Amino acid sequence: MKRALISVSDKDGIVEFAKELVGLGYEIISTGGTKKTLDENGIATIGISEVTNFPEIMDGRVKTLHPNVHGALLCVRDNPNHVKQLEDLNIQYIDLVCVNLYPFKQTLMKDGVTHEEIIENIDIGGPSMLRSASKNYKFIPVLVDPKDYEPVIKELKENGETCPITREYLAAKVFRHTASYDAIIAQYLTEKTGEKFPETFTVTYDKVQDLRYGENPHQDAAFYKSADPKYSIANAKQLHGKELSYNNIQDANACIEVLKDFDEPCAVGMKHMNPCGVGIGATIDQAWDKAYEADSTSIFGGIVAFNGEVEEVTAEKLSKIFLEIIIAPKFSDKAFEILSQKKNIRLLQLDTSLAVNSKLKVTNVNDGLLVQDMDLKKISEEELTFPTKRKPTKEELEQLLFAWKVVKHVKSNAIVLVKDNMTIGVGAGQMNRVGAAKIALEQAGEKAKGSVMSSDAYFPMPDTVESAVAAGVTAIIQPGGSIKDQLSIDVCDEHNIAMVYTGVRHFKH
Repeated sequence: MKRALISVSDKDGIVEFAKELVGLGYEIISTGGTKKTLDENGIATIGISEVTNFPEIMDGRVKTLHPNVHGALLCVRDNPNHVKQLEDLNIQYIDLVCVNLYPFKQTLMKDGVTHEEIIENIDIGGPSMLRSASKNYKFIPVLVDPKDYEPVIKELKENGETCPITREYLAAKVFRHTASYDAIIAQYLTEKTGEKFPETFTVTYDKVQDLRYGENPHQDAAFYKSADPKYSIANAKQLHGKELSYNNIQDANACIEVLKDFDEPCAVGMKHMNPCGVGIGATIDQAWDKAYEADSTSIFGGIVAFNGEVEEVTAEKLSKIFLEIIIAPKFSDKAFEILSQKKNIRLLQLDTSLAVNSKLKVTNVNDGLLVQDMDLKKISEEELTFPTKRKPTKEELEQLLFAWKVVKHVKSNAIVLVKDNMTIGVGAGQMNRVGAAKIALEQAGEKAKGSVMSSDAYFPMPDTVESAVAAGVTAIIQPGGSIKDQLSIDVCDEHNIAMVYTGVRHFKH
């Protein structure tokens, strides 16, 4: 009679699976809580101690780490020497393994969990059995995912055994599973020890969905999320609309990153990873009016995010233009009713109480990863310096700080113009700073008069400041630090413009 070893933390579907195996002539070996569940459901089981002839010890920490288990799993069955050793030792084959692991990730995410509890949920015997059986997948099917129960039973019923391709597929899945499991443990302990950039950078992500295509239709793509996603697009709940695309996800992520820098009601419009309109106000509706007015052309087909509830009055306005995605912590019932009449628009709910930032940013290059701190630097008024003769007025300073928050999220070289709590010109991704300024100023047009300007990096030459002067900009905020800073200061002083230094650069490549 064939034997199956079953030991699972996730008991979804396990009773039905075990009954099917018994019907196919398998004896069931089981452990602990799994054995209890199967016994209670009328499925006869063999306790692991009956196989090892040794009791579980140390509160169950040691129960399956035994030659009678691992010999049965690792025996190469077409090797006569292996088979003879098993026969001499009276060890019976184990022909199928179904194991999943202590819920380490779930334990890690529990409120108030202690380090001791986390450590106790590091599974040792489970991964060992999985790895042993999967190494020997030539002979043994190994299941770690309840989704595989039905197709394996179907194959056993039709063929009497699983085919080599199935066993190889299952083994690969097992090693992905154990690698991910170990990666989460490694990440937890690495963070606990405070080591930011260890000798190996081990991370794991779970698939959310396959995407229709990537940036372009000829590119395949999928979306994955980290083991513990925080305030991010990976943690958003889709309430309505067709599935997200690769570019949707990129833009939505960029939109949310802008929102994180604002506490007051804020609306962000995003297009191709650059904010095309950002507005703040006393209400979300006021913020939207400003974000839309900032660039009503570019917002067409874009993505909009809010850090407050979308209500009926705003939903009516949003419904009148073509948008790909609307993100908010909440939609009123009436707002949802209005917006969901559009079949394809995606409505995403993202709770702002989750507004905890990831600590590290990971960017791939061919055959490599770049890992750095997230750019979470915020500037307070007390940190600013004022190199020009004229200091900004209180109103100018408020607008300058708003502009500084936005320019951080614009591709470099970046210039942002702000007036009346909204962006009026955005120059993004140019090869020189004066080119970015030209785009922003042209977009602003007559609105540039009386506006303020922000620059993500210093001015190497005074040409950008000269362009700002000609357009009527009254104050500028920039990092400072160029060896030619004085040239820009002189231009400002000549035209009674206030300049503010942050001492911080915000390159965004």
